[in-house]
Amino acid sequence: MVDNSLKKIYRANFMKIRQKALPLVEEAIIQGVNKEIEKLLSIKKLQGYLGLYWPLKNEIDLRDLKVNYKIPIALPASNKEGHLTYHPWENSPLKKDFHGIPAPLDQPILKAKDLGLLIVPALAIDQDGYRLGYGGGFFDRLRAKADWHSIPAVVVLPKACVSQDSLPKDSWDIPFDGWINEDGYFGPILNRHP
Repeated sequence: MVDNSLKKIYRANFMKIRQKALPLVEEAIIQGVNKEIEKLLSIKKLQGYLGLYWPLKNEIDLRDLKVNYKIPIALPASNKEGHLTYHPWENSPLKKDFHGIPAPLDQPILKAKDLGLLIVPALAIDQDGYRLGYGGGFFDRLRAKADWHSIPAVVVLPKACVSQDSLPKDSWDIPFDGWINEDGYFGPILNRHP
């Protein structure tokens, strides 16, 4: 198990890096996400819901994907046990989940097989795909389930937050399939590697 104080230091450091870098590159990252979605759609590798997230402060805002593409979108919701569920994001009003983040709580819970791709925010990621989040472990718990682990999952973040060194990780941390930054996509989903 990793010393939590070490992860805290990394989180504080990458939070500052992301806050400084994101305003300069957010539009390029959004364009990169659009480009990758268009590629996945053109080769029919994106079937089912696209799992997004409701952006918090200093996270890339991808909500326009709901308008830009005629594909079903899902948003996550957290509960008091620390678990995530995904729900269709349609036209019904959003309500705050357990942590106060808007989510389509009136919609049914989706199964892993209903999703084609998860796009997740991150403070940092390393070359092996290990994500540094906020420390809640929500995505790790979700992706620890075999059916969810099989769903391709990428993070979006500025290139400045892609660590050349290994990030501290615990035994339960699960690597992601890649990332999208202002330089494009890096990972195996479209058979491209960093």
